[in-house]
Amino acid sequence: MKNSKILLVDDEQAILQMLEMVLTKEKFTSIYTATTGTEALAMVHKHAPEFIVLDVMLPDMNGFELCTKIRAYTDAPILFLTARVSDMDVLTGFEKGGDDYVTKPFNPLEVVARIKAHLKRKQTNDPTLANMNKRVHRFGDCIVDEDAGELIVNGVLTPCPAQVFLLLVHFCHNVNRVLSKEQLFTAVWGYEHMADDNTVMVHIRRIRERIEPDPGRPIHLVTVRGLGYKLVKDPAE
Repeated sequence: MKNSKILLVDDEQAILQMLEMVLTKEKFTSIYTATTGTEALAMVHKHAPEFIVLDVMLPDMNGFELCTKIRAYTDAPILFLTARVSDMDVLTGFEKGGDDYVTKPFNPLEVVARIKAHLKRKQTNDPTLANMNKRVHRFGDCIVDEDAGELIVNGVLTPCPAQVFLLLVHFCHNVNRVLSKEQLFTAVWGYEHMADDNTVMVHIRRIRERIEPDPGRPIHLVTVRGLGYKLVKDPAE
């Protein structure tokens, strides 16, 4: 994990230096920085980072626009740094392909903790999936293939971002079991006591948009009011 390539994108040199210093203290050895969207894209092409910390406000383009461009080349986890705290801004970040966010001002130790959690989750999921007994999950018109990392709906391969797929896989391993937002956040994002309603809710919605005949009236990934969510394999039962 400490050899993972990390790209930090922010137009404030003080923030870049602070994060780079903390990451270096944590023994990360491959840290790259960029202060503009154009420079960040060049870094993505050249170094293929495995994690990206991305400021929303950049001088030549906003972070949401840059995130869309980055997603054309890599599915590396992206954590947004943002002074924007409205629900719409958070939703926009996730819709553009972001995996996590931290609002400014922030504690650099929290950012590093999240980076480590995402990288650990990414590294442990591949070998962990290889050791699971249930490799292919079927419900309704959906097939979730863990080995291939694929979601197939009505016979069509359906694009699914990494965190969305991991959340869906977690539901598949807990069919008909109610899971709270806190349980989901800890299981998929990998850090405790930081559960974020927006993060979980947006990813639930993104799953429903892919697997439900009518996302507004889910029959597979249902809400259990006051408790959480559960994946129902056969709604007729």
